[in-house]
Amino acid sequence: MTKADIVNKISKTTRVEKITVQKTVDAFMESVKSSLEKNENVYLRGFGSFIVKKRAQKTARDISRNTSLVIPAHFIPAFKPAKDFVSQVKKAVKPVKK
Repeated sequence: MTKADIVNKISKTTRVEKITVQKTVDAFMESVKSSLEKNENVYLRGFGSFIVKKRAQKTARDISRNTSLVIPAHFIPAFKPAKDFVSQVKKAVKPVKK
């Protein structure tokens, strides 16, 4: 599902114009981004949390040059779904047999 699909679905469900829904979705995403940039986590009860995680410094290998390089510690955004959300997906999605 893409952002456009989400906007269309919300517009149909709420009967609000697509352009208004688009602005709302964009504003929501910008607010999550700006909060995470300020190292503030975003908690949405029943859905999940957008959090800032710290990645430790590590040594990586450049195979083409056969050298090691150090990747410094850094922060990344992450999403942790709520327990109810996880259990709802587990019940609804059936494993694909190969």
